Amino acid sequence: MAFEIIETNRVSNNATYQRIKHASSSTKTDMIFGLFLPSTYEKSDMTPVLYWLSGLTCDDTNFAIKAGPAAFEEAEKQGIALVMPDTSPRGENVPNVDSYDMGVGAGFYVNATSPPYNENYHMYTYVTEELPRLLETEFALGCDNLKSICGHSMGGHGALTVALKQNEGQWTSVSAFAPICNSTDSPWGKKAFESYLGSVEKGNEHDATLLLSQQKEQVYDEILIEQGLDDQFLFQLKPEALEKAAQKVGQKLTINNRDGYDHGYFFISAFIKNHVAFHGERLTKKKRHLAVEKISAIGSSFSETQGKVITCKAMVARGPKQPLTHETITVDPPKAGEVRVKVIANALCHTDVYTLDGLDPEGLFPCILGHEAGCIVESVGEGVTSVVPGDHVIPCYTPQCAKHSCIFCQSPKTNLCPAIRSTQGQGIMPDGTIRFKDSEGKPIYHFMGCSTFSEYSVIAEISCAKVSKEMALDEACLFGCGVSTGLGAVWNTCDVEVDSSVAVFGLGAVGLAVIQGAKTAGASRIIAIDVNPSKFEAAKSLGATDCVNPKDLPEGVSIQSHIVSMTQWGCDYTFDCTGNTEVMRSALECAHRGWGTSCIIGVAASGHEISTRPFQLVTGRVWKGTAFGGFKSRKDVPILVERNLKGEIPVKHFISHRFDGVDKTNDAIDALHAGDCLRAVVKY
Repeated sequence: MAFEIIETNRVSNNATYQRIKHASSSTKTDMIFGLFLPSTYEKSDMTPVLYWLSGLTCDDTNFAIKAGPAAFEEAEKQGIALVMPDTSPRGENVPNVDSYDMGVGAGFYVNATSPPYNENYHMYTYVTEELPRLLETEFALGCDNLKSICGHSMGGHGALTVALKQNEGQWTSVSAFAPICNSTDSPWGKKAFESYLGSVEKGNEHDATLLLSQQKEQVYDEILIEQGLDDQFLFQLKPEALEKAAQKVGQKLTINNRDGYDHGYFFISAFIKNHVAFHGERLTKKKRHLAVEKISAIGSSFSETQGKVITCKAMVARGPKQPLTHETITVDPPKAGEVRVKVIANALCHTDVYTLDGLDPEGLFPCILGHEAGCIVESVGEGVTSVVPGDHVIPCYTPQCAKHSCIFCQSPKTNLCPAIRSTQGQGIMPDGTIRFKDSEGKPIYHFMGCSTFSEYSVIAEISCAKVSKEMALDEACLFGCGVSTGLGAVWNTCDVEVDSSVAVFGLGAVGLAVIQGAKTAGASRIIAIDVNPSKFEAAKSLGATDCVNPKDLPEGVSIQSHIVSMTQWGCDYTFDCTGNTEVMRSALECAHRGWGTSCIIGVAASGHEISTRPFQLVTGRVWKGTAFGGFKSRKDVPILVERNLKGEIPVKHFISHRFDGVDKTNDAIDALHAGDCLRAVVKY
C-alpha cells in the first residue's frame, strides 16, 4: 500500500513522530494520519498500537501538538505505538458546510449513506478496516489484534462505538475522554445522523449506550471514561446513560469525574498518561499471552524428537579470528542430569567475541559459542526433576547445584558453585563426553556450559534457570549474562546504598545495566565515562547525572584525578565494565578515600595483570570483582524475570539490533564490532 512520510520529528531517545499521507480507498481522497513509534519499535517485534480519535474541528495534528508530550512519554514507557487519524476526509472535491459540527473536521466515525456525503465520508471503514490494514502491512503494527482505541468527545463516541461494534477480540481495550455517550439523544449526534445517514434512528447502531445495552455480558475487562465536571457540553454527552447501560449488562465501567476541568486539551493532557498506561498494560499482557501460545505450539512437537539424535543448524567456531561457519550438526539426547533445549533467541555477548578472537585461555576449537539465550526444554535426562519438556529456561554459565554439601551454594557470600567448573572449562559435559558432532561425525566442543549458537543444545540441569512463560524469550535471554551481571554488581557485590555516588567506566550493555541498577538503588550521583559520546544519551536516560569523555580532558589530566576533582574525595562506588586493566586502575583510584569500593566486571585478555600503588588500598579503598553479579542463577534469575514482568526491571532498551535465523550470527558479531551495539538478539 503506497504512502508518503511528509514529516518526521524525533521525540525522545530514538522515538519518532511522523505524519503520513496516503490515497484512501474508503474516503476517495488523500488522508493524513500521525504516527508515534517508540524507540523499541521493530517491524519484526509485534508492536501494539493505540488508536486516538480526535473530536470536532480537529485534524491529525491537534492531539500530537497539545497532548503529545505527555502521551508520547507514556507510550515510550509502555513500548506501544500511537496512531492519530484525521477526523474526516478533506480536499477540494470533499463536500463541506459552514458549520463546526458537520462536514470537514466532523466525520463522526460513520459511513455516510446520504448525499452529498456518501461518496467520501466513510470514516468508520477507514478507522476499522483500511487504516489497520495499512499499519499491519507496512509497519507491522496491531498484528494479531494488538490494538486498542481511545478518543475525545466525537472521537470518544467513535472509540466507544467502534469497540462495542467490533467486540469479538478485534480490540484489546477502550477508553474515552468526555465522550458523546448517547449520541441519538444528543444535538450533535442527531444533526450528524440526519445529515450522514438520513435519520436519527439509523444512528442507533452508532450509539454507545444502545450498543452496550444490547450486550449479553461484559465485553471488556473495564471501560475507562474521563469526564470534566466543568464541561460546558456535559448536557450533550450524557455519561449517566452509559453508566445505566453498563449496570444493566454487568460491564465494568469506571467514570472519573474531575472537578474543575472543562472539555478542552488541558483536560486531556492532565490525564492522558493514565489512559495510555491503561491500554499499555492490557496490550502488553495480550502480547505476552500470544507469545506463550506461539511458543507452546513449538513445544507440542517435542514428543517426536525425545530420545533421538536431532539434526539442526548451528554456527560453529572453527578457529580463532575466523568467521563462524553455518553448519548442519547433530545433537545427542541428554544423559543423566542433563537437559536438551531448543534455543529460541540468543543475545550476543562480548565474551563470545572475546573467545572467538583467541583471547580466552580456555578457548577450544572447534566449538559452539553462545551463552546468553532463551530456550524451551525439549527433553530431559535421567534424574532431572526441576524442569520438564515445555518449560522456559535461561541457560546460566554460573551453575547452582544447591546441594547442602556445597559450601559455595550454601554461603550467602558467593554464587561461584564449582560443581561442574572443571569440565565446563574443558568444553565437555559433566560426564566427560560431548553432545555435538559435525556432518562428518567429528566432535564439537561445548562452551561455558551453554553453547547456544545452535538451534538445539544440551546443558546441565544445574545450569537451567526455569523462568515464567509470560516473558518473551527474545528479551528474557538478556538475563543470561550481561544485564544480570551489571545489576548484580550494584545490588549484590557492592550493595550500593541510597544517596551514594557512583562512577561507571564503559557504557556497553553491562555498564548501562550498572547505571540502571544504581538508579534503582537510589544513588544520587552517577558519573558515566566512555570515549564514545554517542552513548551518553542512553546513559542519561537510565539515570546518569554526569557524562565524561576522557579524550576531552586537558593533556596530563587523568580520568581518575578528574573524577576526584568533580567529587572532592572520589566516588563511593566505581565499576569497570571495559576489561581494560588500565581502566580498572583508574576506577580504583577515583574511589572515595577511606571507604570507596571499586568493582571489576570486565574480563581482561589472557595474561594481563592489574596494578596500583599499595597506598591506594592502605587509604581505605576496596578492590573486588564479580561474576554474574553475584546472583545464584537458578534461584535469582526467575526472580529477575518476575520483576521485569512487574515493570520493575525493564530490559528491552538494551536491544539495539535484531536478526532472524541462526545463520545471521556473524551479522550480529559485525554489529557488535561496529561500536553502536548494546545487545544484538538473534531469533532462531
